[in-house]
Amino acid sequence: MKNIVWASLLAGFLSLGLSACYDQDGPMEQVGEAADEAVNDTQRAIKDAAD
Repeated sequence: MKNIVWASLLAGFLSLGLSACYDQDGPMEQVGEAADEAVNDTQRAIKDAAD
């Protein structure tokens, strides 16, 4: 019975921890997304130029 209680508490804390981290973009993540978009734009431009 104690194992079930501990497992339930652990699951509850993990779900709270994961939900607290959801959709919080920090400055480094914003820079990374901008860099990814720039790379994708460059790849599209090169592909379009090749066609």
